Amino acid sequence: MNSLTRQWIGLGLLTLMLVKAWLIPLVCLDYELRKEYIAKTLCVNRNQPITVCYGKCYLANKLAAASQQQERQAEQDYIASLIYQVMDINSFKSFDYSPTSFLLLDKADYSYQSSFIDRLFIGSIFRPPLV
Repeated sequence: MNSLTRQWIGLGLLTLMLVKAWLIPLVCLDYELRKEYIAKTLCVNRNQPITVCYGKCYLANKLAAASQQQERQAEQDYIASLIYQVMDINSFKSFDYSPTSFLLLDKADYSYQSSFIDRLFIGSIFRPPLV
């Protein structure tokens, strides 16, 4: 591929990522630039005689929709990455199962030494006097 083509593709991808990251600030900027139009035509409370909304209801709806869209996109990306990890053919690991036979022992040998063994020797040294 030509290096100029790669640069244009990279620039396009960078632009898409920046638009995604700056979605909510762009919605606020759009509201500030078109505040009069939004207040006159798109506001929910435009038909009421005394309004102090000035299109903020429209802005709140757009911000809520943008945040929900980002959450859904993040969830879809997470699910897609999980599916990719599960379905990745290159990282497929095979499990080898070989049955093992267990031998039953007739007698188990255990060695046990009492922690009171030192006290038994002391009893043989110290004894009551003989009469």
